[in-house]
Amino acid sequence: MTGKSGTGTAVRTTAAAEGDVVVLLIGMRINHFWAVHHWLPVLLAMPRMLRELARSPEHGLLGHVLLTASPRTYYVVQYWESKEKLYRYAHASDLFHHRALTLVNRKERAGKVRGHVGLWHESYIVPEGSYESIYADMPAFGLAAAHGQVPLERRGKRAKDRFAHRSGRRAETGREAPGRA
Repeated sequence: MTGKSGTGTAVRTTAAAEGDVVVLLIGMRINHFWAVHHWLPVLLAMPRMLRELARSPEHGLLGHVLLTASPRTYYVVQYWESKEKLYRYAHASDLFHHRALTLVNRKERAGKVRGHVGLWHESYIVPEGSYESIYADMPAFGLAAAHGQVPLERRGKRAKDRFAHRSGRRAETGREAPGRA
């Protein structure tokens, strides 16, 4: 569906996501530009984690978008297969995230990073029926890059129709997705 050079699609599309969607926003804020030795390792850690996840799709990362909010603030929007896979990666002692977090925590306890770099994350489990998307003249992006994309008409031309779409896929809890008997 992508046009030449990844310039976009010839039709309007929507994300092919089914069931609940797991989204993680994770980022950093440079509080003191001069403290490069504190924030640069944090900035470089995220691409390393993303490469690790790309090499091992079984960990559950479906896609991501790197963003900046200002010259001080950088973050990643990540789409995951399930919250269980997100938790498993976050706590896996043999993977890079655990080592990086352990190092940051150790430095923080020693008072060596306080105030120089801010770290944050927000996690969301978005139930089916609580998200919708539209992409016009766009290659797959965000949710559509993570879950694939379908012609808009399959889910509805209007936002309220796309919100009402139910896939029949079982939610993470094992219950039938809302709207199915």
